Amino acid sequence: SISHDKQFFFLGCCRKGEINDGHPVCKLLCSVERSSVGCTKIKLDLMDEHTINTMVSETLSLLPRLTRSLSSVIYHKTKGNPLFVSHLMLSLSKEGLLRPSLSRRRWEWEMKKIEDRELPDDVAMFLNNSIRELPDGVQSSLCILSCFGASADISLIKTLERALQKNIRDDLDVAVAK
Repeated sequence: SISHDKQFFFLGCCRKGEINDGHPVCKLLCSVERSSVGCTKIKLDLMDEHTINTMVSETLSLLPRLTRSLSSVIYHKTKGNPLFVSHLMLSLSKEGLLRPSLSRRRWEWEMKKIEDRELPDDVAMFLNNSIRELPDGVQSSLCILSCFGASADISLIKTLERALQKNIRDDLDVAVAK
């Protein structure tokens, strides 16, 4: 049977007071709600230091008392923004500042280097910096694909690869791995 359910997934992130009813995102969401599509809004508030410590403790499978100092630094660097917290932890892991120790059989971190690490003031800048760290060819492929919207099917990618004589799929693999 054919399903007649309408489904739409939208993920947005903004700070309180950044957008008003006239903002295009608000207009889009109002339009979706009027079109009889079920809509669930989830509001994520900033996390307090205790909540971040719980998250870090559970993520690293360590007791909260062991992660408290790391969590405090993460809290102060991210101001409790949930998206920022997860991206920072991933970034610290990729940089080797937060890593599993086989000899100690637990996670360890370089507190001084983490404390000294500079962070941009907002998530968009943080993500932008992450993209700038990618190799030039990968950035080029992402830029090309961004001209075609939020997603691209494999036939479009293959057509672009032939036309540009560029291996876009390998570049996407690199971007995803980073």
